[in-house]
Amino acid sequence: MKLYVGNLSFESTENDLQDLFESHGTVDEVNLMMDRMTGRSRGFAFVTMNDNAQAEAAKNALNGRDLNGRALTVNEARPREERPRPQGARQSYAGGRR
Repeated sequence: MKLYVGNLSFESTENDLQDLFESHGTVDEVNLMMDRMTGRSRGFAFVTMNDNAQAEAAKNALNGRDLNGRALTVNEARPREERPRPQGARQSYAGGRR
């Protein structure tokens, strides 16, 4: 089960999340989302746990829990929705000719 973890402080690391969630079961992957331009955390992450019961226990125990001064939001991750491109938006290509 993949969990969404929101309201993270910019100081929170993947290791912080790994340690926190491992107290509730085996963590397969932690993916802290970073801003490409600034290199800073975007304030949310995804934590994947193989065992659904452990993931559910982690979600229930950690939702609202304080980490680095912020109350975490922990939910089951939803599939990413396709967003329509704004009208007039130009698609840019790296390299090559236009």
